[in-house]
Amino acid sequence: MFRVSCIQLCSSDNVEHNLDKTKQLIIKAVKQKSHFILTPEVSSKISLDKKKLLNTATSMDKDFYLNGIRVLAKKYKKWILIGSLIIKVGKKKLVNRSILISPNGKIKCYYDKIHMYDAVLSKKEKYFESKLFQSGNKIKITKLPWGKLGLSICYDLRFPGMYKKMSKRGAIFISIPSAFTETTGKKHWHTLLKARAIENFSYVFAPGQAGKHCNGRKTYGHSLIVSPDGKILKELGKKEGVITTTINPKLVKNLRRTIPSVNFD
Repeated sequence: MFRVSCIQLCSSDNVEHNLDKTKQLIIKAVKQKSHFILTPEVSSKISLDKKKLLNTATSMDKDFYLNGIRVLAKKYKKWILIGSLIIKVGKKKLVNRSILISPNGKIKCYYDKIHMYDAVLSKKEKYFESKLFQSGNKIKITKLPWGKLGLSICYDLRFPGMYKKMSKRGAIFISIPSAFTETTGKKHWHTLLKARAIENFSYVFAPGQAGKHCNGRKTYGHSLIVSPDGKILKELGKKEGVITTTINPKLVKNLRRTIPSVNFD
């Protein structure tokens, strides 16, 4: 048994301000006796301006937000997953990277978002992540003290085959930090998260961005922690904050033994 927290933010393009807000909510999660704390996608900065991002993004070792969270992880001896940061990997190359930090402040694992969100929702609402980011090409699973965690980010949620591979490789927890749009969130967010949990008999941890951001983008919020049988254990609405609950890893094993569907294609 352990306790997990999902932090919900309304990030701006001000990294220092976003880090301060994140720190406050991490401390709140620590007071709620959480062992594993997750933040949303693009926690440090919301922007769709590639030129600006290329001018401000850095490598992981120089990232201001990442280094700040590493200090906190070490101070409070907690596992922290930064849902994602925009990291510079070349002169004109950016990745959307989820980063797991251990209780000693070291980077345990990272995952680069594979599926780029290229969607035209309306004449006014269009997204072309492939123009901003270089996509990742590796599914990532890492070991936590309580079992294996499969890492993913936002739009990955719509690709069930990815999670099937994770569960077949032993993942019993799935992280899906997101900045889901208000438009699609209302229609699909809850259904897709519950489906991924049930299909894989895995816990789903889904911290989200919420509200209207400085660039006018609206995100859905509703951060969720979902049990492996599809029950919503905790949910946050539209405000910034933190949700925390107790996780029982044995439930996954019991469900997978009862209905062994994870073993099949």
